Amino acid sequence: MDIKIKVENLRVSYGKSEILKGISIDVYKNMITGFMGPAGSGKSSLISIINRMIDFEENVKIEGKVYIDGEDILNGEIDEVNLRRRAGTVFAVPIPLPRSVYENIAYGPRLKGVNEREALHRIVLESLKKAFLWDEVKDRLNTSALKLSGGQQQRLCLARTLALRPEIILLDEPCSGLDPISTAKIEEALNELKKEYTIILVSNNTKQIARITDYAAFFYMGELIEYAPTEKLFTNPSVKKTEDYIQGKFG
Repeated sequence: MDIKIKVENLRVSYGKSEILKGISIDVYKNMITGFMGPAGSGKSSLISIINRMIDFEENVKIEGKVYIDGEDILNGEIDEVNLRRRAGTVFAVPIPLPRSVYENIAYGPRLKGVNEREALHRIVLESLKKAFLWDEVKDRLNTSALKLSGGQQQRLCLARTLALRPEIILLDEPCSGLDPISTAKIEEALNELKKEYTIILVSNNTKQIARITDYAAFFYMGELIEYAPTEKLFTNPSVKKTEDYIQGKFG
């Protein structure tokens, strides 16, 4: 299997508080990798390293290496804006632009210099179809995105990320506020998207991790406790703490 993201002995501190304590993990291409663990275990911090959103935080100290396709993304020469295009992020709370459905998708490509109408139409169509949203909004493209349901808004944010043609999709609790039907649609979309993209899903929902990921990592108090193929991790974990978390004994 091809390694898309390689993390080596990553340590992250905010002031005197160490958030990630020497994490090493390989994320494989065209797989869905799940990060699970209680709040404060470092999952979201690892996401923010991969897309370099951590750059906007103050008083952060980072040690270790993170590679995407063999390129060290923590060195000073990396183009952070281009990196965030390559590693698109969908957050827990959908934040659509206060514009039409169409303009939400077209906005990013326009910023990149895509202005031809046919090209923009194609990007909007492809992105909405990949996010399993096209059938629900194809007659509402000029409607404000703010009028969509929460589940539709989240898939719109996924489509907006896809419009920038990323290689990696980072999802930080994307279904935390959604009903089961909306959650199922996002999971269905992700299962199709992994054919083209490398996906990391952060979720506190162990059942969701078990359902749709290929590999799963269990984090606790800033440490990577266990990382394995999802089926192995859930049916035969190597560490007692992993088993306790899966069974709901803490977290």
